[in-house]
Amino acid sequence: MSLQRVIAKAVSSLPGNLIVKLSGGEPMTVGGRTLEPQLQMIAWNGRAAPPMSSLPAETVQAAVKAQLALLEDVASYGAGVEELTIPGPDGNAIPARLYRPSAQDPRHPLIVYFHMGGGVIGDLETCNAWCAMLAIGTQAPVLSVDYRLAPQHKFPAGLNDCIAAYRWGVANAETFGAPEGKAAVGGDSMGGNFSAIISQQMKREGGPMPVLQLLIYPAIDISKDYPSKKTFAKTFSLSQDTMDWFMKQYLPDGTNPADLRISPGQSADLSGLPPAIVITAGHDPLSDEGDEYAQRLKAAGVTVVHKRYDHLAHAFTAFTFISPGSRAACQEIAVMVHDMYAKAARQFA
Repeated sequence: MSLQRVIAKAVSSLPGNLIVKLSGGEPMTVGGRTLEPQLQMIAWNGRAAPPMSSLPAETVQAAVKAQLALLEDVASYGAGVEELTIPGPDGNAIPARLYRPSAQDPRHPLIVYFHMGGGVIGDLETCNAWCAMLAIGTQAPVLSVDYRLAPQHKFPAGLNDCIAAYRWGVANAETFGAPEGKAAVGGDSMGGNFSAIISQQMKREGGPMPVLQLLIYPAIDISKDYPSKKTFAKTFSLSQDTMDWFMKQYLPDGTNPADLRISPGQSADLSGLPPAIVITAGHDPLSDEGDEYAQRLKAAGVTVVHKRYDHLAHAFTAFTFISPGSRAACQEIAVMVHDMYAKAARQFA
């Protein structure tokens, strides 16, 4: 473990009130929601960093990778890891990583997972610890997908990679000890966006429907303003300025942001979609759209488990090393998926 990680871990283990004193002196409360002290510490330490929008995309991609390496926990024991390559839709090869729990339940479907990052940043390491936790907690294999990123590969390249990876996962699920011909989709932030889009697209096309959609602080409607986008416009860890920069990198000029392959929340009919677990963070410009999507899914007759963690920030799945609240939330989310799987297994046994 690096010295920086040792120091970060030691400081994050201090009493919460002392961490707050070292991180601005007052609790970070926005919109009536108080941020966990450990996350406040991260925000305070990064307050002087230049905004992403002021830097070249390549610089941001490298810097975020290094920063997240200090904040994410190590992969948990109890999950085997295998590096894979998936055939891409444009003749490209998609790197992927398979996590198989030692206590795998053969009744639990494969989860095809897409990392966060606005379509611009992130890779397999971004969600490495979380995907291992997810596999262990759900007793299911997890296939993490390293889709192409913008601005090097603009929309719809990354989305098309994710669709291809999902279809490949469905076709190969049995190879990984999971039920044949089925898979769940899941992701956080942009990965949640991709998961919602894939669920809707499979419904429209009559393709293999995901057995579950796991949407963690998902980007649901880029074309629409929500109160949380103003309330949390300058909050840690995602700002409105950063979201605007992501979309400038991700979308080709002239793209309609209301396109259903960009803003799945624009769909007028959500009936017939897979069961959903929708998770939102309190300190997040995206919290309102995720909450609204969960309610709309319920109103359309979809089975939904929905929870908002008011004390956590956007991207909390990557902060499990020094944020006890983030780690506890990730463990709880894995249990939610496990319980939904177990319930389905009993129904169809």
